[in-house]
Amino acid sequence: MTGNITIVLPSLNPDEKLLSVVNGLLEKGFTDIILVNDGSDEMHMAPFEALKDTCTILKHEYNKGKGRALKTAFSYCIENRPDCTGVITVDGDNQHHPDDIVSCAEAMLSEQNAVILGVRDFSLPEVPPKSRFGNNLTKTVFHIACGIRISDTQTGLRAIPAHFLKDMVEIEGERFEYETNMLLEMKSRGIRFLEVPIRTIYIEENASTHFHPIRDSLKIYRVIFKFMVSSGASCLLDLGVFFVLVFFFSRWFSDENIAIFAATAAARLVSSFFNYKVNQKLVFSSGAKGAILRYYVLCVVQMCVSAGLVALLSACFAAGSFLKTVLKAIVDTVLFFISFRIQKEWVFTNRQ
Repeated sequence: MTGNITIVLPSLNPDEKLLSVVNGLLEKGFTDIILVNDGSDEMHMAPFEALKDTCTILKHEYNKGKGRALKTAFSYCIENRPDCTGVITVDGDNQHHPDDIVSCAEAMLSEQNAVILGVRDFSLPEVPPKSRFGNNLTKTVFHIACGIRISDTQTGLRAIPAHFLKDMVEIEGERFEYETNMLLEMKSRGIRFLEVPIRTIYIEENASTHFHPIRDSLKIYRVIFKFMVSSGASCLLDLGVFFVLVFFFSRWFSDENIAIFAATAAARLVSSFFNYKVNQKLVFSSGAKGAILRYYVLCVVQMCVSAGLVALLSACFAAGSFLKTVLKAIVDTVLFFISFRIQKEWVFTNRQ
């Protein structure tokens, strides 16, 4: 059952728990284990020395991050494990029970067209507050902004069929943000995931983790932050042009609704091209064919919805130019979240 499955285990400055993890894997029949020494210092080399005859050990000369360690191992598997059925990523802090690793392996062998995620129950009292807060926050953002429902966004226990490894190597991220980018890219690349419930184990309140909440959270939400900045700049540009034009158009057109639609169209024409270029180059780094056509289809639909709602609300509140602009800002804030999902999943997706 485990003969063609490779275990990938990144490690930085390990202690004796790494030995326990490997022994547990060997007892369950996993014989192909790749350890990635991610730049550990000399004081923590003993576990690697003890396991050198049991495992394949890859080494980074300096700490490059968990994401890079995983990709180093994936690349090694692509080149040196042609018969590999898939890989299972495991953390070296003994917080993944061997039986749960077997469960993920069995799930992957029965479903080769999905990545298997071992998910924990964060409602349990033994979960450290930092981990509970981080997972709940990321889970909420994933659902609202990305349309992804996932129980455990921080899980390091993942079973990945071999034919997805090339996709995984291409995903950006060098440190902890890589695992979150993986989930985001799986959605855009059309790779399904299945969840397998696992034990919720935290040793010493997760004291051995190398995750830094502030630094690594900023990296994790980088794409969303960049989209917010891009949209914010475009929104300010859009509102500025709209404010100027609706003032003049209200005097040029006898029909107030025509003035609103004309001002909205002109403002969106200017801001949309700015927004498209920023999103294409800096946010989604997309080279997808036909993206500009899809973007402007979305732009036209969003413009009509925005203008229609602003016109409706303006009529209800007998709004002047300033209040119209305020109403437009409120409407476009709601449309922002919808737009992010559509742009990520349709406009700039590399999925064929």
